[in-house]
Amino acid sequence: MTLSLEWIDEREGGAGEREEKWMDLLEKLLHIAGEKEDVQDGIVTLTLTDDEGIRELNRQYRGLDKPTDVLSFSLVEGEEPDIQYNDEYEASEDGDENWQDEEKAGNPFSDLLGDIVISVPRAEAQAEEYGHSFERELGFLFVHGFLHLIGYDHGDEEQEREMFGKQEEVLKEAGLTR
Repeated sequence: MTLSLEWIDEREGGAGEREEKWMDLLEKLLHIAGEKEDVQDGIVTLTLTDDEGIRELNRQYRGLDKPTDVLSFSLVEGEEPDIQYNDEYEASEDGDENWQDEEKAGNPFSDLLGDIVISVPRAEAQAEEYGHSFERELGFLFVHGFLHLIGYDHGDEEQEREMFGKQEEVLKEAGLTR
């Protein structure tokens, strides 16, 4: 397995040619960031949405009833859920470890690193506000989300310096400077 990106466009009208080009850029950023952080395998799911879509998620999961630019939902942080799966990926009530299909045994979601959700209108507005390209802002938000997926945070100044420094390294290597 390798590090891969899957994406969904929830915006009205969906994806077009422009978005296809974004995915090439984001896959490049994923591989650069993965290499720098020694993350070689896993699946990242990216959802492109609008301000209302991300506002709803922000309200539901963070208790903040306002839009934001990016949200991350990690599936690798914290403790593993105490769920056993049988050969059809259904929870096994008795926790039976005698699997009929050994390849499917275990957690079928173990390859998933998590989900990143980006508000495209928010990214467009921030790119204009900060005076750089939309691609740079989208890349910044994506790498920021990826670093959250693998455990980084910016709760204090030291953590923020470390995380933002790593983001800038990845963006610079990809040619996305201010």
